Amino acid sequence: MTGDGTKDVQCPLCGRPIPAHVRQSLHHLTPKLKGGKGGPVVRLHQICHNEIHATLTEAELARAYNTIEALRAHPRLARFIAWVARRPPDFHSRTPGARRKR
Repeated sequence: MTGDGTKDVQCPLCGRPIPAHVRQSLHHLTPKLKGGKGGPVVRLHQICHNEIHATLTEAELARAYNTIEALRAHPRLARFIAWVARRPPDFHSRTPGARRKR
């Protein structure tokens, strides 16, 4: 619960609450450029969203990682989730530049 009595949204990727004051964004499960415009979106911590896009290309997201379950099963994202889950809900740090192979 927040101070005003409303319930925080939960990040479907890391499972931590997303307080209203923290950096957050909407993630299109299928990228807009790959046919996902108007498709399902999920609210994520900004750090979680950044890690998804630092790990996977738009084509990979559209083809094989267009569900939360698939994202959570990706080996690199699974390691990130285990790491970030131990941080407070308002934790944020810079995501280093793209580390995926292009």
